Amino acid sequence: MSNSFGVIFRLTTFGESHGPALGAIIDGCPAGVPFDLELLRRDLSRRRPGQALTTARSEADEPEVLSGVFEGITTGAPIAVLVRNTDQRSKDYSELKDLFRPSHADYTYTAKYGLRDHRGGGRSSARETLARVIGGAVARMLLATGTEISIRAAVTKLGPVESRALAKMNADAIYESPVRCDDPDAARRMTAYLEGLRLEGDSTGGIVSVVVDGVPAGLGEPVYDKLNARLAAAMMSINGAMGFEVGAGFDVAERRGSENNDPFMQEHGVLRTATNNSGGIQGGISNGMPVEFRVAFKPPSSIALEQRHGSAAGTVVEHAVQGRHDPSIVVRAVPVVEAMTLLALADMWLLGRAGERRR
Repeated sequence: MSNSFGVIFRLTTFGESHGPALGAIIDGCPAGVPFDLELLRRDLSRRRPGQALTTARSEADEPEVLSGVFEGITTGAPIAVLVRNTDQRSKDYSELKDLFRPSHADYTYTAKYGLRDHRGGGRSSARETLARVIGGAVARMLLATGTEISIRAAVTKLGPVESRALAKMNADAIYESPVRCDDPDAARRMTAYLEGLRLEGDSTGGIVSVVVDGVPAGLGEPVYDKLNARLAAAMMSINGAMGFEVGAGFDVAERRGSENNDPFMQEHGVLRTATNNSGGIQGGISNGMPVEFRVAFKPPSSIALEQRHGSAAGTVVEHAVQGRHDPSIVVRAVPVVEAMTLLALADMWLLGRAGERRR
């Protein structure tokens, strides 16, 4: 019942981490959108496993477009894309069949469904996010046809290491960095920290920061489907996401209105704001300023250190998890955060156009 995201531009994902394949169905994409297969491959390659500082699982993640595209153009029919799993090692998880990893979804899935796919976590595995990246790539193609929207996302904090502001980073250079951070000094320290954690068998969390330029004023559907609420729902649906803040975020709690309000100014005959504490969203509607937000991710719960696991028998067991795992999910979360942002914006853009047609 909850495997879909969006109202008009709607993504449905399917598949498990150690099943034969995963995939995405995108419904509501208008006909006539140029379909860029190389862009899709590029976005998938940005999150795939087997890269530096990530899990050793090696997957090509080659997309198979099954429907909805003809001669390089979307037809208006549902777009179905499949990615086959080729490097599963389900035996690595055999010891977890009757064990619940601490801070993992093992126990809660069992409590809800009475069973679980213990092979890599099944639907709770971060591998599910490749389907989101497929949807995000199609959303990127759609938004390129009618908007000037561009997105920049990067790791701005990894464990104790914090980088310079995202505003000073180059979008292309971010993905040239193995830690997705265009800050040479911070990237070097992040890399060293991750390598140390890998040797220790431990993990860490981090923060992905996002700036979206070119968002037109007027996107958002108050009162219960505000743009910031939709973005929050999108981000908090990502595996391991633990916090979301837009604009000045939690810092506003200790500010006065006189220092937090965004005063208006005129720029080239257009109203803008001199500051952007609102993060480009006011009253749940975009105001034409860059949309800015941050997402905090927890440390991966699958670590090589011994921890107290729960068991199906109701006992507590000391156990060290085997297999191939990321020392931090935040590095591979960057393209997923981008994808969910693009999905939310594409849906809001189409909702806005539908509203204009009704008026």
